[in-house]
Amino acid sequence: MNYWPHKHILTLANFSKEDFKIVIDLAHRFNSVSNADVKMVPSLKGFLITSLFFEPSTRTKNSFELAAKRLSADFLSFHPSSSSLSKGETYLDTARTYCSMGSNILIIRHSSNNSPLEIAKNLDFFGFKTSVLSAGDGFNSHPSQGLLDLYTLTKFFSPINLDPNILFNKTILIIGDILHSRVARSNLWSLTAFGANIVLCGPENLVPEEFSNFLSSNHPYELVDPIKDRGKISISRSLEQSINNADAVITLRLQKERMETNLLSSMKSYSDNYCLTPEKLDLCDKEIPILHPGPINRDVEISSQIVDSYSNCLINDQVANGVPVRMALLYLLSKVNLN
Repeated sequence: MNYWPHKHILTLANFSKEDFKIVIDLAHRFNSVSNADVKMVPSLKGFLITSLFFEPSTRTKNSFELAAKRLSADFLSFHPSSSSLSKGETYLDTARTYCSMGSNILIIRHSSNNSPLEIAKNLDFFGFKTSVLSAGDGFNSHPSQGLLDLYTLTKFFSPINLDPNILFNKTILIIGDILHSRVARSNLWSLTAFGANIVLCGPENLVPEEFSNFLSSNHPYELVDPIKDRGKISISRSLEQSINNADAVITLRLQKERMETNLLSSMKSYSDNYCLTPEKLDLCDKEIPILHPGPINRDVEISSQIVDSYSNCLINDQVANGVPVRMALLYLLSKVNLN
């Protein structure tokens, strides 16, 4: 394995092409474990991994837990409802408590932006060697989802040698609530790294025009972008027009729990214009892959007919690919801990 430079994984904005390729190659190797008779390897035996999910999750939480167990790590799962948070303990103190128990990696999910960063800085200040892996913070970042979407599309377009450069000049259409989506932000960093051009499609109150400048105006934590020649981002208000040239589509869940005001005039109006249906998909002359990070609001963002019957619907592939991708991330951070 090549040198891994990141003690913490909080964003994909500071990932180089080599970093992305290391994760993809390692995930591909771990993917064979999922298909083996014995689905565990001893790579992280003796390591303690703790999930601190201050926000509800099904797919991400269980995927990380399964990934840790397949690497033979010990796994602790934090439950806010039965924790000392109800007694006034801060999440920083909670994190330090688990580090003092010997946690090598903390997987953090929180509804507030930059909470994993704050925890990582705090642990570093107090001298803990523990790594922090963001599992989603507010509408800021969701690195493992951005990586598994990159892995899923790479496998689709380049199934034999898994080369993410296959995405160069491909048009990826992302539909829906971009404003509140940490998945979309992570996808913008991961997919444009290999020259994919992104079209963001939705109403203006969910897809503001300033997102066209996202890559040049948003550098999390004052990081320097290691990739100089990224793909481009453009904005579309018409799903029917933008799907014509799409090579892949990612539909997003409406982030209703994160909307501060009622940004939609009606759910029916949104569905009429931006729900991906077989009729709209027929406007594209290619059999393109369809992704969705889940959970799905059926017939609001994407029709049940596409989810259940379209041959290139990769939603279940995304779920399956999440395990080896997260195995790769945990393994890479474990090597940082050993140094």
